[in-house]
Amino acid sequence: MITASNPGACILIVDDEPRNVRILKRVLAVAGYRRVIAITDPREALARFAEIEPDLLLLDLHMPKIDGLAVMGRLRAGMPVSEYFPILMLTGDSSPEACQRALAMGASDFVAKPFDMHEVLIRIKNLLETRSLHRQVAEHNHQLECKVRERTAELDTAHMDTIARLALAAEFRDDETGRHTQRVGALSELLASAMGWSDSAAALLGLAAPLHDVGKIGIPDAILCKAGMLTVSERKTMERHTTMGAKILSGGRSSFIQLAEKVALSHHERWDGHGYPDRISGPAILPAARIVAVADFFDATAHDRVYRKAWPIHQVLAAIAAMSGSAFDPAVADLCSRPEVQESMVVRSRAHAPVHVSPGSGAVTRAVGYSRSRPEPRVRRRRLV
Repeated sequence: MITASNPGACILIVDDEPRNVRILKRVLAVAGYRRVIAITDPREALARFAEIEPDLLLLDLHMPKIDGLAVMGRLRAGMPVSEYFPILMLTGDSSPEACQRALAMGASDFVAKPFDMHEVLIRIKNLLETRSLHRQVAEHNHQLECKVRERTAELDTAHMDTIARLALAAEFRDDETGRHTQRVGALSELLASAMGWSDSAAALLGLAAPLHDVGKIGIPDAILCKAGMLTVSERKTMERHTTMGAKILSGGRSSFIQLAEKVALSHHERWDGHGYPDRISGPAILPAARIVAVADFFDATAHDRVYRKAWPIHQVLAAIAAMSGSAFDPAVADLCSRPEVQESMVVRSRAHAPVHVSPGSGAVTRAVGYSRSRPEPRVRRRRLV
């Protein structure tokens, strides 16, 4: 007698002949298999299979109402392609055509009736051992995949940390908080979502936008941190931060860096074509750059900079509205007139630093908490942001 090598395996028998079922259950019990379940109505096979999740199916080929091939086809259709599940076909039809059809439909093996019980036990033992090996390999592969994902996540985190610090290295030079880049990223993601971008596209822009001013690394401190008006020559030098930023980020293979490169180059282009560095206009400007331009302006003007004090929020929003169709894409600028967008922008912009609020800002005043005792700053305009 062949004894069970895996006595805990669950075996499901589907055969419309009660006598065959009794014989198989008795032989399997003697061999040591403790979990043997049998049904004689093939229409119950799918429900029973889902309930007990067997390790092996003994399936009769010729049955009334629904034959074994139909049962097998429905079971296989609901299984992952990668899963190995053994089906031992029981058949009184030993013709080559019947056997070939059963194997083609997904049977793992077959035995002919009347049964040679020694042969049946050998085939069952082999099929269960093969399933056990497949499960071990699958578990090992799963563990390897988990380790690869963990390692990839670690590398992605290290990559993003490096990029974030690169952005901060540039920003610290004219933003003593060093948080402007992070806020521009959050604001850009918010505006992209409000524009109807997909979550993944908006999130990608949120990651790329903080690098918009990375080219400031190459601008001399005497110009970048100058408190007064820039000369024409100094202004041209300052404008080079767009091309320098694009050059720093050029050659990247990830979609994130490629987008950051384009945003760094074009975020100072204007809708009317009077921006820099390429003086392109309207829809020719990268949509991501149009969004970052508004986010950058909003946050830069709502916070203190080395060359001027922060503007009140209502003044920032009024300026964006006034420059709709000239500096800014009207579709993006118009978003800032929506109370729900305004409130979200203020919340994200004050995530790491306070903003100045004055009367007249409506819902925004309620979002940040207006203090009438705070004087409205005098604004000396020197540059856009």
